[in-house]
Amino acid sequence: MPVDFSVKPTLTGERVVLRPFVDDDLTAFQVALADPEVARLTGSPPEPFDPGRLRAWYGTRNSQTDRLDLAVVDKATGACVGEVVLNEWDGHNRSCNFRTLIGPAGRNRGLGTEAVRLIVGYGFEQLGLHRISLEVFAFNPRARRVYEKVGFVAEGTLRQVLRDGDDWVDATVMSILAPEWAAHRGHPEG
Repeated sequence: MPVDFSVKPTLTGERVVLRPFVDDDLTAFQVALADPEVARLTGSPPEPFDPGRLRAWYGTRNSQTDRLDLAVVDKATGACVGEVVLNEWDGHNRSCNFRTLIGPAGRNRGLGTEAVRLIVGYGFEQLGLHRISLEVFAFNPRARRVYEKVGFVAEGTLRQVLRDGDDWVDATVMSILAPEWAAHRGHPEG
């Protein structure tokens, strides 16, 4: 089954909607990327993001054919609170990378967990992926727990991959495979 990243679906859950980006989302990303916790947990550079550069980046996400970027929208408020991304597509091995960013307005309410389940399910069930992988920094146990709840399995450690002030931080490589998803559909713990 060929993967068609040019299709930008709308995926609806109980708490979130994943959808293509709209111009109004830019404000949410300006706020999220200015948040020191978001910058640290995602390994983003500490300098402020240029609004023009952000506009250019998010303005082109819907036209990308080699990746899938979707906005995470809180159904309760209608506000964009982050993004989910399938990228680094390897067609021969039917695998790709996953990353997400959830800003302050979307934290601690299960929105991120549901967003991950929706995009991973779409990757396996609609795109025919075999493997989805990610890296999570050691100082981000909240994100790691979300990935584990969805069924990602730790594979190994990348040692000292990120400079954090005067310290170095490891990252854990995690993945989920199509047969695992088929067995538990993002609910491995029951």
